[in-house]
Amino acid sequence: MSAHDRLRHPLKHARGLGSAKGGTHHFIVQRVTAIALIFLSLYVVGLVVWMVGADYASLRATVAHPVNAVLLVAFLVATFWHAQLGMQVIIEDYVHTPWLAVTSQLAVIFVCVLAALASVLAVVRIALAGV
Repeated sequence: MSAHDRLRHPLKHARGLGSAKGGTHHFIVQRVTAIALIFLSLYVVGLVVWMVGADYASLRATVAHPVNAVLLVAFLVATFWHAQLGMQVIIEDYVHTPWLAVTSQLAVIFVCVLAALASVLAVVRIALAGV
């Protein structure tokens, strides 16, 4: 490295090494979903513990309550969104074959969206059917 290169700003060396546009947004969304999951997980665990031993009708009525249904849907959406973001980072870091990385990213997105839709649909069906 010459004396001239050492006097250059570090940004000069970083230019052209890739995009730095979406990393912050991804980081923030991952942290927001993690924080939301802390509180929502406590709620879901509490709900499950509270419903231990309950019969099917009372369990269905509890899930059908609007507050419980909304919080369960929020938990499901945050869970699958957070999982997709985490898997995206893992694939970006450890899968170096371009076609495999793209295929893996698409598979993760597909599975997370499909699982989220199925889970949310189950809660909505119970909530709208009532007891």
